[in-house]
Amino acid sequence: MSRMLTSILMIGSIGYFAYRFRYRIFNLILKSGWMRQIAVGSIFSFPGVKTKMMQTVFGGPTERPSEW
Repeated sequence: MSRMLTSILMIGSIGYFAYRFRYRIFNLILKSGWMRQIAVGSIFSFPGVKTKMMQTVFGGPTERPSEW
């Protein structure tokens, strides 16, 4: 029982500090060129992300304002 409580407490603590310092962690990870390349490649591998970003940057065939 004590071991399970300790591991839950440790996982919670790590999650808290990872959330609190998330931007510093991202900057530290993405400082490396090959890690940045892996991160961008994995984000672009999601379906629709690449097409949506290309439409946003370069404009798509339908360039009308979005309706709120």
